[in-house]
Amino acid sequence: TKPFPGYINGYLSGIRENGSQYTHAATWLILAYAKLGNGDRAVQLLDMINPLNHTDTITKMKTYQGEPYVMAGDVYFHPQHVGRAGWSWYTGSSSWIYRIIIEDIIGFTLSGNELSFKPCVPRDWEEFSMVYRWKETEYHIYFKNPKRLNNGVTEIKIDNVISKVKSIVLVNDKKSHLVEITI
Repeated sequence: TKPFPGYINGYLSGIRENGSQYTHAATWLILAYAKLGNGDRAVQLLDMINPLNHTDTITKMKTYQGEPYVMAGDVYFHPQHVGRAGWSWYTGSSSWIYRIIIEDIIGFTLSGNELSFKPCVPRDWEEFSMVYRWKETEYHIYFKNPKRLNNGVTEIKIDNVISKVKSIVLVNDKKSHLVEITI
């Protein structure tokens, strides 16, 4: 019998899994680069699939035709639809990319009441910050990257006290805490 690739055979070349940007696979590639410690490439790829970067001009919006705040399941490469978003609001890649940004690029991992950090960022990220609310307590978290490294944590300070471990135990004391992380 003649080989039959399945349902993909029904898509034109450059549509969905048949030669377009298939966003699920793209997110896993970003995850792989982050796990390998290559924050430069991970974020470069993230920028390529970020819907904000496909909708930041009128011309790009007319091409993309997707929402700037929603991951598209795919971006077409068919000659009549190059750059057009497909299957927005209908992809698991949005939850994948959210987790990859938080857990694998910023490196923020919560386990019970323990917060650990394993950032994997581009070398040109000199600093960045976030605020994390845990129950009724706020943690203002500042990352500094003076040596322009891709990954690793050299020091963690909690309320100006150097931590002996690479994680912090969260307490619900209804206060605001300063966390400084040096990469």
